[in-house]
Amino acid sequence: MRSWIYFSLFPFLFPLGYGSAFAQPYPTHPIRLILPFPAGGPSDIIARTFGAKLGEALGQQVVPDNRGGASGQIGADLAAHAAPDGYTIFLGAIGVMALNPNLYQKLPYDPDRDFRPVSLLSSSPYILLVTTSLPAKSVKELVALAKAKPGQLNFASGGMGTGNHLSGELLKLAAGVDIAHVPYKGASAAVGDVIAGNVQMLFVNVLPALPHVKSGRVRALAITSGHRSKAAPDVPTFGEAGFPAVENGSWHGIVVPARVNPAIVKRLNEELVKIARSPEVKDRLEAQGAEVKGTTPEEFGAFIKTERERWGKVIRAAGVKAE
Repeated sequence: MRSWIYFSLFPFLFPLGYGSAFAQPYPTHPIRLILPFPAGGPSDIIARTFGAKLGEALGQQVVPDNRGGASGQIGADLAAHAAPDGYTIFLGAIGVMALNPNLYQKLPYDPDRDFRPVSLLSSSPYILLVTTSLPAKSVKELVALAKAKPGQLNFASGGMGTGNHLSGELLKLAAGVDIAHVPYKGASAAVGDVIAGNVQMLFVNVLPALPHVKSGRVRALAITSGHRSKAAPDVPTFGEAGFPAVENGSWHGIVVPARVNPAIVKRLNEELVKIARSPEVKDRLEAQGAEVKGTTPEEFGAFIKTERERWGKVIRAAGVKAE
């Protein structure tokens, strides 16, 4: 009789015992941070700065995993289909979350269906560089020159559909000018050719641009943020230059696979916001041209949708198509 009672109750007792045995605090082992870019560059600096601090806060190492290629699709696909256990997080940047859905008819991931936003980490404006042989000393002079020579000026980018390409298209639309686009396989090669005078201008992240500006090898005309950058206080904004519609920038945030437990999302968000508010992180990243954020998951989700809609209009108006 005792045996019968014991085994009849076993199905009900087992889940309770199982739950208590396996309800371990999060996290219990290292977390993988997938970056949809090759190693190096501004995105790496943002990810590794926040990743290191997040690891300290959680008591477990956050391991960066660079999976670049296909405009971020390789890394995004890997992250979207990772186990939703909180041990894979993803650097959801502007390209994979807002630009790709407007550029490609088919993606291996869906930014809404496959991901849950955690927090926007930072935004980084672009700076407009021109070769020193170009006579324009301001945006207004550049626009006047472009109108006087329609189709004769050109601008470089890190590739078709990249943020710096679309910033150039945004300037063309805002100023009503015809400037030819010259895509490169990466921004580094494009910067080199602007320095050499092979192409005449380029929108690029502030961080890799500053050494060339300070050395006098290129001229900086304006920055795409709404206010002047602490890293380049002498460079006017596009608003000050008379073209506020050109304000934009790249941005980075953390997202996780869609079915991650909300309690884990909450824990990650709380720690990331604390990190974003720390003077050490703010001072370090702002000195390199980034603007540190830190938002709620809901605010980040709304921001992603707003950015996707905004850039969709620019991409359609400019007739941009992915390669």
